[in-house]
Amino acid sequence: MILEMKVPSPGESITEVEIAEWLVQDGDYVEKDQAIAEVDSDKATLELPAEANGTITLQAEVGDAIAVGSVVCLIDTKAEKPAVDAAQVAKETKVVQSTPTESVENYASGSPSPAAKKIIDEKGIDKATITGSGRNGRITKEDAIQAVPSMGTPTGDRPVTRKKMSLLRRKVAERLVAAKNETAMLTTFNEADMSAIFDLRKQYKEKFQEKHGVSLGFMSFFTKAVVRALQEFPDVNSMIDGNEQILYDYCDISVAVSGPKGLMVPVVRNAEGMRFSDVENEIKRLAVRARDGKITVDEMTGGTFTISNGGVFGSMLSTPIINPPQSGILGMHNILQRPVAVDGKVEIRPMMYIALSYDHRIIDGKESVGFLVAVKEALEDPVNLLMDGDVKKALELA
Repeated sequence: MILEMKVPSPGESITEVEIAEWLVQDGDYVEKDQAIAEVDSDKATLELPAEANGTITLQAEVGDAIAVGSVVCLIDTKAEKPAVDAAQVAKETKVVQSTPTESVENYASGSPSPAAKKIIDEKGIDKATITGSGRNGRITKEDAIQAVPSMGTPTGDRPVTRKKMSLLRRKVAERLVAAKNETAMLTTFNEADMSAIFDLRKQYKEKFQEKHGVSLGFMSFFTKAVVRALQEFPDVNSMIDGNEQILYDYCDISVAVSGPKGLMVPVVRNAEGMRFSDVENEIKRLAVRARDGKITVDEMTGGTFTISNGGVFGSMLSTPIINPPQSGILGMHNILQRPVAVDGKVEIRPMMYIALSYDHRIIDGKESVGFLVAVKEALEDPVNLLMDGDVKKALELA
């Protein structure tokens, strides 16, 4: 029996996906639920599992856009699983075991170092044309670099690589451009003294880890500070729908995280009702799912406000772009020891620049500046403004 595997719908409003990578080859024997491909939608990258045991025939190539419901591959369910060739396994094992000896012999005869071999293989260079400068004539990384025109002195041909952008990346690009073109986006800045949070984490992070199985990071403080500010300035927690403004009484916080396919924004839902441990556990769960490529469309839609922490990559200051249809995004940056004036004296404090990009069509300067000041105040006085004066109770350590 030939089973036609069709592209399932990965979510509402998604009409097509793109084959990002085939995890099997044409003619391979696959087993039910085995991941056979990765597909990109405009919102996420998902694995496509085999629907039955059998021999697979691919019906699409990497990069092809396939409509939801279309046939993507065939599975011959009558095919039997091929027997393991013991002789071939033994031969392969022998080859693997002989590799160390071969590498020692090649080392003496001037083989490339691992770093040099990577460059040679990627650039398609004949290693016989390279004179090694290393010990026993070994080809070093520098030798390989000098042998590539585009990496050494610019002479001769200088090849470039062109690759098709994934569907996910193209949709992200479209939305970023739309956000710039279709909103009256402005950015306001401030800075926060992180000393109080540093002191709390130093004093309680080990006990917090033991109690909750997760680290007491900065994101729980950021999220709690944002929720407090959103409740004080509800226009920032709103969206435009035609000629109407929709204000939300709940806070679904989108958190920008870096995944294998690029930036993703999973949502921490109903953050207004979460404790510090709840926030840390949920962000960790979502980040792991994004990293492993298991995040779903539903987990990345419906946020009312976004937090982007570029500081983890070393960013000192930036103007984050609104995540449509939301009306605001908070940019957090790296924390640096800087001299600041405190009560008329210069002190060295851990300082962070914070930025709020907002849609000026529904958020005025008064609200945007007030929102950012509210975030700053909460970060600088977390005990009173985020913990009701009781640290142990807030961290569930009492």
